[in-house]
Amino acid sequence: MRRPRPRRSPPCFSCFPWPLPGFRSQLLRGGVIAHLEAQTLPLTAQPLRAPLTPLTNYPRGNLRIYLGISLQNRPCFCIRRRSRMDVLRPTLIRIEGRVYRKNLIQEQPYQHEEEQDFFAGPGDCADEPCDTFVVEETENGFQCRVEVPSPFYKYIIGKKGETKKRLETETRTSISIPKPGVEGEIVITGQHRSGITSARTRIDVLLDSFRKKQPFTHFLSFALNQPAIQERFLQFKEEVLEKCSKDHGVSSSLFQNPAKLHLTLGTLVLLNEQEIQKACELLQRCKEDFVDQIAGGKPLTVEVAGVEYMNDDPAVMDVLYAKVRMKDGSDRLQMIADQLVERFVASGLMLKEWDRVKLHATVMNTLFRKDPSADERNSTMTGKSSFKERESFNGRNILKHFEHFHFGEVQLDAVRLSQRFSSDTSGYYATSGQLNF
Repeated sequence: MRRPRPRRSPPCFSCFPWPLPGFRSQLLRGGVIAHLEAQTLPLTAQPLRAPLTPLTNYPRGNLRIYLGISLQNRPCFCIRRRSRMDVLRPTLIRIEGRVYRKNLIQEQPYQHEEEQDFFAGPGDCADEPCDTFVVEETENGFQCRVEVPSPFYKYIIGKKGETKKRLETETRTSISIPKPGVEGEIVITGQHRSGITSARTRIDVLLDSFRKKQPFTHFLSFALNQPAIQERFLQFKEEVLEKCSKDHGVSSSLFQNPAKLHLTLGTLVLLNEQEIQKACELLQRCKEDFVDQIAGGKPLTVEVAGVEYMNDDPAVMDVLYAKVRMKDGSDRLQMIADQLVERFVASGLMLKEWDRVKLHATVMNTLFRKDPSADERNSTMTGKSSFKERESFNGRNILKHFEHFHFGEVQLDAVRLSQRFSSDTSGYYATSGQLNF
C-alpha cells in the first residue's frame, strides 16, 4: 500500500513513519548517523517547519536524512527524496584541469516476462540484427522465410492467435504459418524491409526462449557397452549388493543397464529430420576439421577405473559414476570432447552447460528407480518435479570398498548421435548418425 505524502509539504517531499523495515538498522550499521542510537527523536510523517537541516546523504538510493522541527515545535528526523532541483547542484569531478558533472542514472527494474512482451514498435527495427538472415525483395514488397520445427508453431501463434496477431500489427507484416504437424517454412511478408527484419528477429527470440525449455531428444555419446566392460560392471553390481545392500537407499534398481553404458558429451534438442540431418553433417565436418588430426586416424584406448559421486555428501548420493581416462595419459579424449561441444554450441544445436566436458560413465542413479531408461541429465531438463521424487542413497561403504574398482579397457572408435529413450538390436541407444575415427 502506497504511503500518502504530507499535505503541506512541497511536491518533492516524502516522509515515512518510523520504523521502516530494516532501514534504521542499515543506517546504524553503515555508521551514517550512528549518533541516532542514543537519540529518542522520532521520525515523523507530520508536516515540518522550514528550513530543514540535512544531516547526511543516505548511502544507497536517492534519500537524504534531515533534522526538522514539527508544527508542535518538537525536533524530529525525516527522510526526504532528492528533488529535481538537485540537478542544479550536481556532483562535480575534476579530471586533468577540467570540471565534469556526475549525472545520476536510475536503472529500471527488469520485469520477467514470457512470450508476450518481446515486442516493440516498428521504429525500433534499425537497431536489430539483420545480417543473419536473407530478406528478399518481391513485386509486392519484401519477404523472409524461416525454417521452424512444427512443434514450435503453437508458440508463434499463441493463445487464440494473439501472439501472431500482435506480431503482425506491431511490425506491419503478414506471417504465414504451415498447418500443425506439417513441416515447412514460416513466410513473413510486408511492405517495408525494417518490418520484416523486426518480425524475423522477434520470432527468433521466441523460438530460442522456448527451445531452452524443451527436454533434450538426442545426445552425443561414446559407447562403453563392450562385452568385457559389461561383464565387469555386472560383477561390480553383484558385489555392491552383497556388501552394501543394507545401506540406506541401496537397491538393484539404481544400476545402469549394462548395454547402455556410455559417456555423454552434450545434449541436443532436435525436433525434425532437418535438424537431425544438420547435426549429422556437422559431425562429419568435425571429423575433417580436427577429430582425425587429434585421434591420428586410430581408435582411442581408454581405461574405465574408479568411482566418484556428483554431490558433496557421500551419505546422500544421487549419482555414482565411473571415471574414464586415456590409457597413455594424454588429454586427446578431453580435447575431442571439448571441441565437439564447442562446435555444436556455436552452431546453435547445443546449449553450453560447462567450460569443459566432464568425462564420466554413470553406473548408479536414483532416477533409475522409477525409469530404467532415464539418465543423469533428466532432472535438469524436465523440471523440478522429477528431482523432488528422487530418493538418495548412502554411498559411503560403496566408496570405501570400490573406490578403485577396475572396469576394464575399451577402444573408442566413434562418436554417436544417440536418440533418447530408444534401443537398437544391441540394446544400446538408437543412433541417428555417427563420426567414425
